[in-house]
Amino acid sequence: MREKHRIRNRVKIRQQLYLVYFLAVFLPILIIGVFLLSNTYSLLGSYHRDLLKSDNLRVKTILFEITTQIYNLSEELAFDEEIVEFVSTHHYVWDYEVERAAKVKSIDSYEKNYAEVDAIEVYTDNPAFMDYKQFYYADKKLQECDWFRQAVNQTSVFWMPMSSVDKYGNEYWNLCLIRKIPLIQSKHNAVLVIKLSDNYLRTRIGSMEYESMISVDQSPIFFSSDRSSYGKPQVVPINYGENYYQYAGNMEINGKMSMVELSTLHMYQSDSKVYICTINDQAYENIQSIIYTCLAIILVAICLPGILIHFFAGYFTNRILSLRHAMHQVSNEDYEIVNSVKGNDEVSEAFSDLEIMVANIKKKDADMYEAHLNEKELENQQQIMKFKMLSSQINPHFLYNTLETIRMKAFKAGDREVATAIKLLGKSMRYVLENTGTTVTTLSREIEHVETYLAIQKLRFVDKFESRFQIGESVDTDKIYILPLVLQPIVENAILHGLEEKEKDGEIVISIYRSQQKDAEELLCIDVSDNGYGMDAETLETLRQSIEQHDLERSRSIGLYNINQRIKLSYGMEYGIEIISAQGKGTTVSLRFPLEKMLENVSSKR
Repeated sequence: MREKHRIRNRVKIRQQLYLVYFLAVFLPILIIGVFLLSNTYSLLGSYHRDLLKSDNLRVKTILFEITTQIYNLSEELAFDEEIVEFVSTHHYVWDYEVERAAKVKSIDSYEKNYAEVDAIEVYTDNPAFMDYKQFYYADKKLQECDWFRQAVNQTSVFWMPMSSVDKYGNEYWNLCLIRKIPLIQSKHNAVLVIKLSDNYLRTRIGSMEYESMISVDQSPIFFSSDRSSYGKPQVVPINYGENYYQYAGNMEINGKMSMVELSTLHMYQSDSKVYICTINDQAYENIQSIIYTCLAIILVAICLPGILIHFFAGYFTNRILSLRHAMHQVSNEDYEIVNSVKGNDEVSEAFSDLEIMVANIKKKDADMYEAHLNEKELENQQQIMKFKMLSSQINPHFLYNTLETIRMKAFKAGDREVATAIKLLGKSMRYVLENTGTTVTTLSREIEHVETYLAIQKLRFVDKFESRFQIGESVDTDKIYILPLVLQPIVENAILHGLEEKEKDGEIVISIYRSQQKDAEELLCIDVSDNGYGMDAETLETLRQSIEQHDLERSRSIGLYNINQRIKLSYGMEYGIEIISAQGKGTTVSLRFPLEKMLENVSSKR
C-alpha cells in the first residue's frame, strides 16, 4: 500500500511540473515562434522582391541609356548628306565607282567608336547599287521582309530582334534599331539598321544573382542570362494591349518556384515597347533556409527546457523518495542510511537533520575505524623508515673503493683489459650517482660520460662499430649546461637497435652544433646518427608516436620517451626529439635545445 501511495505522489509531482512547463514555456514559445516565423517570412519575401524590383529598374535604366545613344547615332547617320547622296545615285558603271563613292562616308569609325554597336547596315532598293562594306542592295526577297516594308512605310523609328547564323551554325540574336533614310530627290528607298551588341548588353546588364529576359513587342526573347532562352517567348504571359504592362509575383520555372518582376520600357522616340523580365530562382531557397534555421532554434528552445524539466522531475521525485526511505530506515532502528539527497534546498536540509540524529550513534564506530587507520598508517611509516635506513647504509664510496680494489688485482694479475673495463665502469657509475637528483651538468661532462660508455661498448663489440664526435667551432662545451644523462640512452639505442644487424663496419656519429632559426632564436642541436639498416615508414611513425605519448604496455622506446618529456618539461613543448630514418640509409636522432637558456647561470639549479 505504501509503495502504491508513493507512486501516486510521484506521478502527481511530475504532472504538476509538466503542467508548469506547458503553460510557462511551451505555449508562450509556440505562440511567439509562429508569429516570428510568419513575420520573418513576410519580411524576407518583401526584401527579395524589393531587390528584384531594383535590379529590374537597373536593367531598364541601362537599356534606356544604351538605346537612346543608338537612336542619337541613327539620327546622325540617317540625315548625313554624304550617305544620302551615296545611296541616291542613280547609276554606277564600275565597281571602283561604288568604292570611290563609299569612301566619302565610312561607317567603320562609328562601329569602332561605339562599343554598344555590333554592326551598322544600310539597305537600298536602288537597282544600280552594288554591295560594298556596310551598304547592301535590297533584292526583291529582302524588300518583301516585314521589317523592310515597315521601315519604308513609316517615318518613325522602331526596334525589333534579328537572328543570324555564323559559319559554324551558331545562332546569334541582336536588338536592332530600324529606320528609313529620307531620300528626297530619289524615288528609291533606303533603310538604316543598327545592331546592338549582345556581348555589350551582357557586360552591362548581366548579373550573377538574377536572370534577365528581354523582348521587344510580341517578338521572342533577344537577350537572356541563359543563352538557351534566346528565340523563345517570355515566361510571363503579357497583355500586349496595355500601354504599360507590369507583373510582380511568383512562378514555377524549370521546376523551381521563382520570384518574377516584369516591366515595360517605352523606347525613346519610338512606338516599340521592351518587356524586361527579371527572375530570382534562389530567393525561396534562401528564405526556406532561414525559416528552417529559425524553426530549428524554436524547436531547441521548446525541447531543451522540456528535457530539463523531464530530468528535473525525475531527479526531484527520486530525492523525495530517498528521504522517505531513509526516514523509514531510522524508524526501524536501521541507522545505515545513504545520503543520496544532494543540494542546498529544503529537502537536503531535512535529510541533514536526519543524519544528525544518527551521527551520535555512529560516532563510536567511526572513532574505532579511524584509530585502526591511524595504526595502519603508523606501521607503513615505520616500514618506510626502515627501508630508508637500509638504503642509506650503502655508501657510494664503498662501491668505488671496491671496484678500485678489483681493478688493482686484475692489473697485478696482468689482465689489463679487465682492469680497463672496471676503471671505465667505475667512472660511469660515479657520473650516474653524482648526477642522480641534479638538474643540469656541463656539456663537456656529458660528452665525457658518452665517451666512457662508448669505450665500454668497444670492449664488448671490438669490430662492430666506430664512433666519432663532430663538435662545431662555436660550441663551448664548458659553458653550455645540459640535462644530465640524455645522450647516453640515445647512443645506446643506436648501438643496440640501429646497428643490430651489422657485424662490422658500423659507425656512430655524434654531431653538436649551433643553428639559427627564422625567428632569430638560436638552438643547440645534437644529432646521433648510425649507418644501420634504418626503419620503414610504418615503424618510424609508430616510434614517433611512442615518444610523444608512451604506451605503458610497451617497454621499448621508454628511454626516448623519458628524455623527450624531460626536455619539454625543462625548456618548452616546442623542443625535444626528432627521428629521421629510411630503409638502407640509417637513422638519425636529433635533440633540439634553446641555446640561450643553456648559457644562463645555472649554479642555483645544481
